[in-house]
Amino acid sequence: MAVRRDVVADPEELAKTAAQRLLARIDAQRERIAVCLTGGSGPKRLFELLAGEFATRIPWSRVHWFIGDERFVPLDDELSNMGTARRMLLDGRAPAENIHGIPTELATLDDAALTYQRTLQAFYGADQLDPARPLFDLVLMGLGPDGHTASLFPDSPASAEQQRWVVGVETAHVSPFVPRVTLTLPTLASCREMLFLVGGAEKRAVLSRVLAGEDLPATRAHSLSETVWLIDRAARPEEFDA
Repeated sequence: MAVRRDVVADPEELAKTAAQRLLARIDAQRERIAVCLTGGSGPKRLFELLAGEFATRIPWSRVHWFIGDERFVPLDDELSNMGTARRMLLDGRAPAENIHGIPTELATLDDAALTYQRTLQAFYGADQLDPARPLFDLVLMGLGPDGHTASLFPDSPASAEQQRWVVGVETAHVSPFVPRVTLTLPTLASCREMLFLVGGAEKRAVLSRVLAGEDLPATRAHSLSETVWLIDRAARPEEFDA
């Protein structure tokens, strides 16, 4: 399990470097590709680049798009992570059958979590994850102000779950305070590369805690293969040693 920490100049370089890493993962696979996207504001510039100058380099028919966590709101709600990804990146480019969102139109969090778990298992072709055969080629991750990642919050049952692939989260610890559905740490770990995007001075304090090894969900999140922390200078802690 390899871990890299790369510092780039600014948010623009952060997004461009992330796009290049995603494209490298795509180029390394001759068959179908699975990318797990992250929500929030962090990936929006990345989405713009992938939909713009890098769009012609993506073999859209071969790439399948998933989401690491979702707010339990309708797809057309501005808070929807997959809704944002679709509007900014996927709609009109990715085939509809290659877009795998969490079904928030279902009645309960548990219904949505179980249905998405079945979607992942059907795509994977098994109901148990094999460390030698990753589910995803690339998993994008963010870092919350309390050390959460996806919707895995500190001291929450979801962050300790080891058996289920997907779980519901009744209470979010940060805004927006809406219920969530999230992939669990073992599911997120089943990837060839986990790529954290961390930008902005407001992330410096929590990133310092993560890099110091404090027991936070983001600290415990890692790929079974390669984990990359992509950090811009504003988020870089003073004690950071790349």
